[in-house]
Amino acid sequence: MVVVRDKVTRLFVVAAIAEAISWAGLLAGMVVKYGPPGNELGVQVFGPIHGALFVAYGVLVLGVARVHRWSLLATVVALACAVPPFATVVFERWARRQGMLGLVEPAREPAPVG
Repeated sequence: MVVVRDKVTRLFVVAAIAEAISWAGLLAGMVVKYGPPGNELGVQVFGPIHGALFVAYGVLVLGVARVHRWSLLATVVALACAVPPFATVVFERWARRQGMLGLVEPAREPAPVG
């Protein structure tokens, strides 16, 4: 069960970051589409990519919420964060700091001074 939990959690982190990057691509495509060039290629490319990552993020939120036993409120907030641009990364960072992801950061040696 630990292996599945860790894998789902890591996929969630990747999906949160990828979904935010796809938002950037989609927003750039929209600027080009509605701006002076009037080219729809960016939206045609990043629209389906963003859509797929949006769905993947939602499914992974449900999986991570289940394996980490998140509250209903935390799960709803995580799902809602898929809507505003870049909010998935903000939520993922917040959840990590709150210990909701159960990821243990490797201990680092202090950097020598001087």
